[in-house]
Amino acid sequence: MSIEVSNESGTEVVEADLVSVARYALGRMDVHPAAELSVVLVDSSTMADLHVQWMDLPGPTDVMAFPMDELRPGGRPDAADLGPAVLGDIVLCPPFAAEQAATAGHSLDDELHLLTVHGVLHLLGYDHAEPEDEKAMFGLQNSLLADWQAQQRRAAHQAVLDDVDSRVLGVVGLDERPDR
Repeated sequence: MSIEVSNESGTEVVEADLVSVARYALGRMDVHPAAELSVVLVDSSTMADLHVQWMDLPGPTDVMAFPMDELRPGGRPDAADLGPAVLGDIVLCPPFAAEQAATAGHSLDDELHLLTVHGVLHLLGYDHAEPEDEKAMFGLQNSLLADWQAQQRRAAHQAVLDDVDSRVLGVVGLDERPDR
């Protein structure tokens, strides 16, 4: 899966985490592994311009999604393989997201992870215009995000264990050398 991040926002973000959460969500949604996605981070002024141009709404927003190829998650097991496709672009606005994160009581990184998953779901055709659609989309979004976060915690824990093992085995290995 090709996921490119372009940070034009002037805000420092952990781009690798945005790629990781997007890749996780796309994988869980059974999107073809050769699909392409672009994530662009912009400043508030640029987002406000995009918001007016494409949604006819004033001011910046947190995330916008611009789908390219018509893709849907999953599909029938007997359906032909659609092959690689360009999913589209997710545009994030870190300054706007920072305000939301402060209000929600979590970090900007956490907010950007949530918004990335939100954008992925929009690219896959999910919407939240109607109450039942909102419930389904936000439920899926929260589930994907929680599962990714749990995977990240497990990986971090395993890295600590591996480091301890490496240090212990390194010390033991020195003591067991034949020239000692």
